[in-house]
Amino acid sequence: MPEIAEVETVRNTLKRRILNKKIVNVNIIYPKMIESDIKDFKSILEGRKFIDIGRIGKWLIFDLDDYVLLSHLRMEGKYFIKDSNEALAKHEHVVISFADGTDLRYHDTRKFGRMNLVKKSDYLEVESIKKQGYEPMSKDLTSTYLLDKFKNKKLPIKTLLLDQTIISGLGNIYADEVLFASKIYPLKKGEDLTKKKCQNIVDSSKSIIEKAIEMGGTTIKSYTSSLGVTGRFQQFLQVHKRENEECFNCQSKIIKIKVNGRSTYYCPKCQK
Repeated sequence: MPEIAEVETVRNTLKRRILNKKIVNVNIIYPKMIESDIKDFKSILEGRKFIDIGRIGKWLIFDLDDYVLLSHLRMEGKYFIKDSNEALAKHEHVVISFADGTDLRYHDTRKFGRMNLVKKSDYLEVESIKKQGYEPMSKDLTSTYLLDKFKNKKLPIKTLLLDQTIISGLGNIYADEVLFASKIYPLKKGEDLTKKKCQNIVDSSKSIIEKAIEMGGTTIKSYTSSLGVTGRFQQFLQVHKRENEECFNCQSKIIKIKVNGRSTYYCPKCQK
């Protein structure tokens, strides 16, 4: 599943390759993926250009000047750039064609991804955008903020780190890595965390995500990037996907458990 580092990598790659190219046609193969009116979606996009691409959490924000296209990749969504005369591949559900004879194609095997076209002046009020928490790199993500968010929360900290209304952009991979770096047991209740542990989460989230973005994200079996980009952060993973392997710090065997249905990896000695 693409997380904040992977989405940021996609954003940066697309910015280099599709900005300021005139859109001449929009082909929607799977309409349920589009949250806005289909006719408006096509008519507004055609004739315009993407002038910038931003990101909020795991949402890509395609800037059309007066409108924005919101795109969430969900579990398996990917963008490809292909020649317009190339045959449509299986699982390519939205095709945006440019005047230069190339396409931006959205590929999603599970069809979970979503797109929404809204006025630029209104998009920050869209519920899915409005409810996003602070990102790991934000100066507003502080120990005081987390302590307040975790107050009276009996859910495991692993579950709380996946809550996008608390920290925006963290997913399963980086939540495991943040908890290991912070020396926190993944089943520890949110209400039991001290301010010092909250500060550890703040510091670890920032350093891990910055490094992951620098490395182009993490390429693992469950999510492989597209656009010719292969992430390298998997070389730095300390616990995720390392079940029964030795901890790099203490040589204990990494354990895999399920936390609210999500595979979770941790070191039993470092994260007591």
